[in-house]
Amino acid sequence: MQKTDYYLTDFHTHTISSKDCLTKPEKLIAACQTKKIDRVIITDHNTIAGAIRAKSLDPQRVIIGEEIMTTQGEILAAYVSEEIPPGLHPMDVIQRLRGQDAFISISHPFDKHRQGHWQPDDLTAVLPYIDAIETFNARCMLPHYNFRAQNFAQEHQLLGTYGSDAHTAWELGRGALLLPAFEDAATLREALKSAVVPPVILSTPFIHLASRYAVLYKRFKNML
Repeated sequence: MQKTDYYLTDFHTHTISSKDCLTKPEKLIAACQTKKIDRVIITDHNTIAGAIRAKSLDPQRVIIGEEIMTTQGEILAAYVSEEIPPGLHPMDVIQRLRGQDAFISISHPFDKHRQGHWQPDDLTAVLPYIDAIETFNARCMLPHYNFRAQNFAQEHQLLGTYGSDAHTAWELGRGALLLPAFEDAATLREALKSAVVPPVILSTPFIHLASRYAVLYKRFKNML
């Protein structure tokens, strides 16, 4: 780990437990070590299995999260202790996460290329009940989607998170923040108020081909 008062934190990553990712927890942790990522929130789609496995290997670095598909868009959570199933109303998901003292945010809210993007009215309705929105996602197809999220966060005085949305090990850290030390959802909220933005890298749109390959590979493997 870096000997510093600030943690380099990637808020949005995936492992092989996501249907569109082939990165094993061991490889993700090794990549974090190489890239000097101090804290990594593993947010697999609708499951915490990969995050639990990774945390057993590196308890200090790994934070268990989940990217949850609701009926209106995706919610990105950290410090999740109990898995939330997909397909629920956002307020039902938020209520369950609050019961776990989780950190609640919205992933890539305006990226219309994603199935989990939000309609403005639906997003506005949940703002009083969330902690932040993702204001930089390295996998957004167009920079405009991140700029819109940043402007929206400023307009509504919301905290913003940065995530690589890594589905491959080499993407890790392309979106991250430097944060003062934190240890749970409450201290994470406070740390975000003093976030420092390091250099970020928007991934090429072709990176999505890796996700498509992962989906097809798993589908073919299950057929055998």
